[in-house]
Formats: sequence, C-alpha cells, structure tokens
Amino acid sequence: MTQRIEPGSIIVGVDGSDDSGRALRWAAEQAAREHRPLAVVTAAPVTQLNALALAGAASTYVAGTDALMEGARSVAAGAAESVQLVRPGLATTAHAVQGDPREVLIELSRDAHLVVMGSRGRGVFRSRLLGSVSANVLRRAHSPVVVCRPESPGQVRRGILVGADGTTEGRAVLQFAFELASMRELPLTVLHSFHDVIAAVNGPQLVSAAEAFVEEERLLLAESVAGFAERFPEVWVDLQLARGFAHECLAVDSQRWHLIVVGRHPTDSVGRMMSSTVATAVVERAHTTVAVVPVPPAV
Repeated sequence: MTQRIEPGSIIVGVDGSDDSGRALRWAAEQAAREHRPLAVVTAAPVTQLNALALAGAASTYVAGTDALMEGARSVAAGAAESVQLVRPGLATTAHAVQGDPREVLIELSRDAHLVVMGSRGRGVFRSRLLGSVSANVLRRAHSPVVVCRPESPGQVRRGILVGADGTTEGRAVLQFAFELASMRELPLTVLHSFHDVIAAVNGPQLVSAAEAFVEEERLLLAESVAGFAERFPEVWVDLQLARGFAHECLAVDSQRWHLIVVGRHPTDSVGRMMSSTVATAVVERAHTTVAVVPVPPAV
C-alpha cells in the first residue's frame, strides 16, 4: 500500500460495490491504452466517528477509525490485485485515504489525468438517481471525470457521442472526445443542439439534412470541428443537429453509445450557471458511460 500518487495518473474510486467494479475495469483499460499509471483509491469517511469522539466516546473513535482504515486498505488492495491479474504489465498502486470520498477525489483530481467512478456506491450519501459522491465530484473536479453508468446488455452500440456548444472554450471537450475515439478506434458523432418553438412543442428531435432555415446552426457546428479532421484522420466523424435542450438530446437512446462526452463550463456568467446542471442531468439520464470535461474559463 503506497501513499504517493504519481501526477498524470488515472484515478479510480472503489468501494467494493458492483458500480465501482465497473469503473475499475473501464479505468484499467483506459490506463493500458494511454500507458498511464492507475491509482486505485478507497476513501474511509470518519464523520460519524468524529461526532462520537466529541461526545466523549474516544475509544470508540480510535477503534472505529482503525477498522475503517483497515477495511479501506483491504478494498483498495483487492481491487488493485484484480487489475494485476488481468493486466500484469500495468503500473497499478493501491491507496487508502481517510476522509470524505467527495473531497478526497476532488483534491486528487488536481494532479490527475482522469478520475473514474461508478454512478453509485455503498455509502450512506445517496441522491435519488445519482450517488452524492459522483454528483459532487463531476461538478467540482479539476480533471475530466468518467462516470460508469449501468449499461443495457445486448445493445448494438455506435461509438462516441459528444456535445458541441459552438464556443471556443468548448473545443477542449471535442479534443477529449476525438482523442478517445482515436484510442478506442470508435466512430465519433458530434451533436449541436438548439431550442426553438418546434422543440418546445414536439420535444427533442434530430434535424434532417434537407431542412432549410438552420444554416446558421450548421455553420456553427462545422466551425466547432474545424481542424480536428486533419489532426485525427483515422476517426470517422458524423455531424448532427438536434432540436431540444442539450441534456435531453444527448441522453436520447443513450444505451446505443459506447460513451457520451459533455462539457462543464465554469459558472462565471449567468448564461453558464446551468452548465454543471446539464452535465449532471446527462449522467443521470444516460444508460452508458459518460465523461464530463471541465472547460477552461473564457479569455
């Protein structure tokens, strides 16, 4: 068991649940593809034990903390060993950290290449659809976050779907999606959505190639991907327009995608206040793995 996590590692949070096992497999595969070290992290929350100590039950606190940490070490070590059995050449380390899992993963994301999690865990902190740990980390992490949602078995999937918002800063999201499509040898669909009266009445829907009066949206989509085809000639790219709110359009038929990529803008303007909510909504609705990429502030 080691305490040092190498900068640029792929970090995966594990707690022994089926969801974290799914995340572990995805993270190990990605680390192998990128030739990056994999850090397996289990956090041991001590909030309730702190309360006992303040109430005077100090011996209970000490014994409870020791038991929690021993359990965390066991979970992390077991997960790391399972990776080594399948990928013996992958640099894998196990880490047991005392603290709130949300704060632990957010802090570790400062130096991480990527943080990978399941969508729910065994902890007591849970929301109705998305675990509180996952929801907090994807909203506040400094690195991209991959949330491995349960998938629909038997589905024929068609590659990676990425949302393009047409901003200059949003090209970081497209860069991430193109890199993953290249590494995983998958086709990439770039989707730009807009909301109008037709969407308000009929709900989210794709715009046909023959439809008129959407030239401005088509141009914005084309400009979003300018230069990527030359840099990633091996990636097959499909450009699509859709009517509707971004989270609805990206989550439609989500079970048919290998991965959905969405951006998370900083909340530095009224127009972007809902961006983290959009990312959370996509993750909650999706029946596949979702990557949330933090977008740099506008210059």
